[in-house]
Amino acid sequence: MKARLPLLVGVTGGIGSGKSTVCAMLAEMGCELFEADRIAKELQVEDPEVIRGIEKLFGPDVYSRDASSKLLIDRKAIASIVFSEPEKLAVLNRLIHPKVREAFVNEVKRCAREGKRILCKEAAILFEAGADRDLDRIIVVAANDGLRLARAVARGLDREEARKRMQAQWPQEKLIERAHYVIFNDGTLDELRSQVEQVYQSLLTVVE
Repeated sequence: MKARLPLLVGVTGGIGSGKSTVCAMLAEMGCELFEADRIAKELQVEDPEVIRGIEKLFGPDVYSRDASSKLLIDRKAIASIVFSEPEKLAVLNRLIHPKVREAFVNEVKRCAREGKRILCKEAAILFEAGADRDLDRIIVVAANDGLRLARAVARGLDREEARKRMQAQWPQEKLIERAHYVIFNDGTLDELRSQVEQVYQSLLTVVE
């Protein structure tokens, strides 16, 4: 008997929206979680083809090694370039996104084999990468721009750098237009959890 695929749910939102917090809550409630952005970061220091492509695009100086010879990448330097030069960001995405998608396909297969019901894919640029075409439902996490900016700065980003990243992403209104569910993260954690619980219960009705 062919394994039944899990419900594939995308979770996205602009920088500082709180999508990682929402995904952590969904995982606590029983969803499987695929962190596309984390996988992309791992590829940049582990996949030889990606490493060669990044060196060609940005120069070998973006890489270094620590005392134990572990490969390190200067993400801040790359970010300062790609969020000012959209064409380089496009090249970087074309290099990484097919490999992230391959990893996601493998995760879908694992979830199907193990009978998992819901697999959430967390991705900052879900629509921009065309990844929404592979998914059954989309959750957009939203918050007002001032709060998002403050959260990004609190995480260590320079204010101007955070603004550049916000401007490089799709406008929040455009994301909301294409969402099946919208979670507004402008209040307390308890208020956020209540919204996440409602969305989770709605997802369960789809798979049951």
